[in-house]
Amino acid sequence: MNVRVSPGVNTYVGTWQPTALATADEAAPAGRPWVRRTVTIAFNVAGAAGAAFFLRASVRYFVATHQFVGGLFVAEQLWLVGAFLLRRPAIAVDRRPGTWLVAFAALVGLLYRPQGVHPSWGLVTGDILQLAGAVLCLAALSALGRSFGYVAADRGLRTGGPYAVVRHPVYASYLVMQVGYVLQAVSVRNLVIFVLATGVNAARALAEERLMLRTAPYAVYAGRVRWRFVPGVW
Repeated sequence: MNVRVSPGVNTYVGTWQPTALATADEAAPAGRPWVRRTVTIAFNVAGAAGAAFFLRASVRYFVATHQFVGGLFVAEQLWLVGAFLLRRPAIAVDRRPGTWLVAFAALVGLLYRPQGVHPSWGLVTGDILQLAGAVLCLAALSALGRSFGYVAADRGLRTGGPYAVVRHPVYASYLVMQVGYVLQAVSVRNLVIFVLATGVNAARALAEERLMLRTAPYAVYAGRVRWRFVPGVW
């Protein structure tokens, strides 16, 4: 059984209120650009360290199981380590505490546990879904490139690859993987975590769009790509 759930990442998160936003320079104390740079570097290093921690767990899982999906999880975490260190500086940052809280609430996905009912059909279907989700996640992250972000920030618009099908393919990949996980370990706890994690990612997606729809390119993109997570559903 695969035991692997990622908290999630996003391209942009923000709000309509211009007073809640700050450019990268405005976010730092006046006359002290070194403070902004130091904070940014510290945050990026902390993010890379966190990804490295999960990378270690993914490597152990892959070594123990030799499953292909485990190798994909390793590749995902390697990508995240590099992305935190090399990502593009933010054009604007949402400083509202609530927006940051929503982003970090995605860590609820780490509360899944393998205990529960393990139906044979669920184990097989779960493997397939987690494999499909991992492939989608890597494709989306590849298309995202250096515009990767975790909290509220605008790092540019990406429309290629999976982003040409749904607006939030990274979140969609987590949805697929988490459905697979719950099917493999059916329990009230995991079902509750699934509902919470899905709700948080939906809130993050809506928050990003409230920010990005202020720009003409994103408005055109949203008009062309109708669905957010699942084509034909939402």
